[in-house]
Amino acid sequence: MRLTILGGGGFRVPLVYGALLGDRAEGRVTRVVLHDLDAGRLSAVARVLAEQAAGHPDAPEVTVTTDLDEALRGADFVFSAIRVGGLAGRAADERVALDQGVLGQETVGAGGVAYGLRTVPVAVDIARRVARLAPDAWVINFTNPAGLVTEAMSRHLGDRVIGICDSPVGLGRRIAKVLGANPREAWIDYVGLNHLGWVRGLRVAGRDELPRLLADPALLGSFEEGRIFGPDWLRSLGAVPNEYLHYYYFNRETVRAYQGADQTRGAFLRDQQARFYDEMKDPGAGALTAWDRTRAEREATYMAENRDAAGAGERDADDLSGGYEKVALALMRAIARDERTTLILNVRNRGTLAVLDGEAVIEVPCLVDANGAHPVAVDPLPGHATGLVCAVKAVEREVLAAAGSRSRTTAVKAFALHPLVDSVNVARALVDGYTAVHPGLDYLR
Repeated sequence: MRLTILGGGGFRVPLVYGALLGDRAEGRVTRVVLHDLDAGRLSAVARVLAEQAAGHPDAPEVTVTTDLDEALRGADFVFSAIRVGGLAGRAADERVALDQGVLGQETVGAGGVAYGLRTVPVAVDIARRVARLAPDAWVINFTNPAGLVTEAMSRHLGDRVIGICDSPVGLGRRIAKVLGANPREAWIDYVGLNHLGWVRGLRVAGRDELPRLLADPALLGSFEEGRIFGPDWLRSLGAVPNEYLHYYYFNRETVRAYQGADQTRGAFLRDQQARFYDEMKDPGAGALTAWDRTRAEREATYMAENRDAAGAGERDADDLSGGYEKVALALMRAIARDERTTLILNVRNRGTLAVLDGEAVIEVPCLVDANGAHPVAVDPLPGHATGLVCAVKAVEREVLAAAGSRSRTTAVKAFALHPLVDSVNVARALVDGYTAVHPGLDYLR
């Protein structure tokens, strides 16, 4: 099989390739095509992959290209992992928002809206090209904001585009571990939008074990989400939220933590990865060693401001190994080989959540087979969660409308309607700020 990775010069691509190296089954990936607009980054990542492949005589062949159409032709699967504007764009997203006193995280709040506004037009162009050049390919979307971008692409690719995220999987794994259960044998009752979901139950052998967790303050305080949210709040909710809901439930504290940090997360990653790619300009540098060192630092500092705001301490060692590449490859294998499995994915609603229309992309457990991902029926969300999901989905729809119509008025509306933007005047200032720093938002001036 041929796998094309868009954003192939991205820092996390070696995670995907490393996972492919252990696959020796029939129908495995034999060729990987990396596409990126930056030839230097492509060269750096190709060096890392070459060192990973050493000692693997059957390692997938790797080719690189800056020609998008060339990359797509003949693809069986397309992993879309682009970052429009790069990490410099993410850092600008954060800073413009914080200057207005609101959150600028890349998928949540003003930063997520800005990132979506400049990413959706590019993602739609990719979807149209896939439909024309590789109509039988499956697109697995990594690009954030994952739910929003997947929905934009689904308007051209239908159910052949599926969004992934490792947050729900990691959350379910942590809960199962605390309860002494095997994550592979547990059914995770999870539902919401990308970066906006809740675990409402965890069934092992038909028994829901989540009530046992919620009744035990010591167990609740023993894992990442319990430390971030606090046992009392989790018991009040009767559920365990995705870690990204910390931005909603503790917004003031998080904004203060971000404002007081030496630099934003995006600025940290921008500078850190710039050092890595600069190091790769030296042909004598050990590419895989440099990448491993940089990755370990990246993972250890993930959501550091949230943990600081909550007094949660350092991340557990078990949470530093990533996981999104495992979700993507499990999805790809299930489709390619008809190896039926269950995964939490971003797919079109199709009546799963009655409060949203059928075309709305949600994040929910899905049964996966050769025909794609099929959302599993779930119980309705409680009122507080329903309100938040509907509000954020309405914002996503305004982002799609603004990108499609190139309307500044609609863009202002998208910002103003977000629960974490507290003023229409702030929304107007945000549009002014983002259009001033992002060439990709020229269409809103």
